[in-house]
Amino acid sequence: MLRVNGSCQVGGVSRLKYSLIGFVRNYIGKILYKQINKAIFYSTVNKTREFTINPWFLTGFSDAESCFSIKINKDQNYSTGWAVGLVFHIGLHKKDLALLESIKKFLGVGKIYYVEDMIFYRVQSIKDLEIIINHFDNYSLITQKHSDCLLFKMAFDLIKNKEHLTIEGLKKLIAIKASLNLGLSEELKKAFPTIVTVLRPVVVNQTIPDPQWVAGFTSGEGCFFINIFNSKTKIGFGTKLSFQITQHSRDEQLMKSLIVYFGCGSYTKRKEGLAGDFRVTKFEDIFIKIIPFFQRHQLIGEKIQDFQDWCKCADLIKAKRHLTEEGLEETRKLKARMNKGRK
Repeated sequence: MLRVNGSCQVGGVSRLKYSLIGFVRNYIGKILYKQINKAIFYSTVNKTREFTINPWFLTGFSDAESCFSIKINKDQNYSTGWAVGLVFHIGLHKKDLALLESIKKFLGVGKIYYVEDMIFYRVQSIKDLEIIINHFDNYSLITQKHSDCLLFKMAFDLIKNKEHLTIEGLKKLIAIKASLNLGLSEELKKAFPTIVTVLRPVVVNQTIPDPQWVAGFTSGEGCFFINIFNSKTKIGFGTKLSFQITQHSRDEQLMKSLIVYFGCGSYTKRKEGLAGDFRVTKFEDIFIKIIPFFQRHQLIGEKIQDFQDWCKCADLIKAKRHLTEEGLEETRKLKARMNKGRK
């Protein structure tokens, strides 16, 4: 089962990034629980750059990158025969350590772990998870991930009231888990074959609440592209910029609302139907609307470097320097170090 996980550019062509559901953002859910126990706990011995986190930025970024998980594993040390736990986590490439450290500092809870080239911010105690839930009560998610959050909150209330320590309460928890992420493992399905899945809550309000939500969501899901193509110019090449956010088709209405929000762009559904792209390609819209917006409401993390290089290329185009050999070479250097090319 595939999950759309943004997009990237390969050879000048925009391609979807897919991940198995339960692998990257749900990484801890099925694969990482064993690894996380062997992972290196990160403690801020060496100072990293700190970012100021706005609460709406955190919600937008969580709409893009976070995951809510329920753990249920066999354990004879418990009267029900099963151990349960909740985890809120955000997983990024280790280059974004400073961003996760800033989120951890803002919330005041959680720990950070390394697993190979990935780094995870993880919150799991009931006391600490109450802070996470309170944040999203006050600054609500607006993608379909809001449904996951509501299910997670149901599970949290159940565990906080210690209902999970009874077979009846455990079954309620399993019914909630059945609607979350990958659903139930084969082991749980076999052990509890009569469980009736809790219906996923319907996300109704997808109104963009604040510019900082957009900055946070774009820091997670946005892409800034430079496309160099053959043309009839004197140097034989032209340059085109594009700004893109790719999201699962279940959030199509939210993506379409970005057209109204920015006053530009278009939405195109992918042929396979799993996802769609909000895209801005008109240079005037990029220069007058998109760039000033993100200069006022700044991106955070590694993506800010892509945006800065993209802006430099926009300045080259505005001054028509991209039509000179020197400008073309500069454009190529900017493109080469953006997105996947950045070390």
